[in-house]
Amino acid sequence: MHPINTVRGAIVAAFVLAVATAVLITLSLEGDLALRHAQLDRWLHILSGVMWIGLLYYFNVVQVPALADAGADKGGPGGAGITKYVAPRALWWFRWAAVATWVTGAYFLMFGYGPDGALHKAFALQPGFRTIGIGAWLGTIMLLNVWGLIWPNQKKILGLKPATDEEKAKARKIALYASRVNFILSVPMLMCMGGQSHGLPF
Repeated sequence: MHPINTVRGAIVAAFVLAVATAVLITLSLEGDLALRHAQLDRWLHILSGVMWIGLLYYFNVVQVPALADAGADKGGPGGAGITKYVAPRALWWFRWAAVATWVTGAYFLMFGYGPDGALHKAFALQPGFRTIGIGAWLGTIMLLNVWGLIWPNQKKILGLKPATDEEKAKARKIALYASRVNFILSVPMLMCMGGQSHGLPF
C-alpha cells in the first residue's frame, strides 16, 4: 500500500516518520529520560490539539459559511454532499481530537512538570501556573461544549438522531453558538498554552 494513496496510509507514514525522527534525535542527545518522556507527552498534546482546533476553525470559517451560501443558492447543488459525507467524518475526528487533546494535556500536567506534577497547581491557578491553568480551564470548557452541546445537536441536524424540523432548527442554533463560543475561547486558550512554554510571567 502506497502511503499517499489513502488517508490511513498517510497517517501511518507520518507517525512512522515522526517516531524515526524522535529516535534519531534521542540517540544524538544526552539528557534525562523523564525530560524526553515529557517532550513526547507535549508533542502528542500539540498534535491532537492541532487536529481539534484546525477542525474547529474549518467548521467556523469554511463549512458553516459555505453551507449558508449553498442554502441561499437556489438551483445550485446545495449542501447535501457536505452534510452527508464531510460533516459526519469531520465531527468524528473533531470530537475525539478534543478528548485526545484534553487527556494528553492533563497527562503532561501530571507528569511533565517534575515529580510533583502541576495538574492541581494549574487548575487551582497557583502562581507560576496561572497561564497554563487558564488555558487548561478554557480547554476544559471547550471540551464540555463539544460533547455536551455541539455533538448532541449535530446528531439531530445530520439525521443521526430522529428530530422534528423544529428540533433541528433549535439544534442548529445551539450547535452554532457553542461552536462560535469555542472559536472565541480558542484564541486566548492558544495564547495561554504557548505563553506558558515561552515564559509569560503569570
